[in-house]
Amino acid sequence: MPDRVVSLGSNRESPRIAKWSNGSRRCYAELLPLDDTTLMEEVRAENGDAFAVLFDRYYNRVLDVALKILRDRGEAEDILQAIFLEIYQKAAQFDSGKGKFYTWLMQYAYHRSIRRKNYLIVRQFYGRNLPVEGLTPLDQGVLKLYENPTQECKRFVHQALAMLNEAQKRTIEMFHFEGLTFPEIAEITDESYASVRHHYYRGLAKLKGYLRSIRRDTGGEPSHVQDLGVKNAEA
Repeated sequence: MPDRVVSLGSNRESPRIAKWSNGSRRCYAELLPLDDTTLMEEVRAENGDAFAVLFDRYYNRVLDVALKILRDRGEAEDILQAIFLEIYQKAAQFDSGKGKFYTWLMQYAYHRSIRRKNYLIVRQFYGRNLPVEGLTPLDQGVLKLYENPTQECKRFVHQALAMLNEAQKRTIEMFHFEGLTFPEIAEITDESYASVRHHYYRGLAKLKGYLRSIRRDTGGEPSHVQDLGVKNAEA
């Protein structure tokens, strides 16, 4: 592991991990043109310069995902460093035969950021440390759900999402609960834009059908959830 990780303060234009020459190992400049898979082989051989190249290559993309989800720069910068530390520690788990390094990294960044966001919501971080007005209307609704969950609401959400396959559920959650766009979801999941769009609208159709059946059974009024998420979905 490199000797230190530079603090990622918001006033720094180009945060990067410290680099050094490792004797007979290839140095940072020699590693720059190499592909991600080769760099990961160097990382597994404990070449810190290779890890520094990967960090410099992708830290902005990881930070963008963390900021999009956490909506707080300090938290996003902290999770950025935690993600790359874990990536370094778990380098042996990367299998190029199962997919690209970039996809592995982005999926790791997404799930790690989600876990942190859930922790912060439960601890009431949003509202105390970040104005609720800074959240999207949907995030504000999620916050209220965590503040005062009801068994009926939990049951409804569980039943509705259980109707979706894994790809549809993942896409709808990423779009609605995390505020990611179709291109961003495609990038993280390593799927085509067309596939993401298909998962989203197929899942949405199932949810709307479920809501219509609930209204027929209960005699309830039309729900605003009928207007779920078509607006800006293509952004």
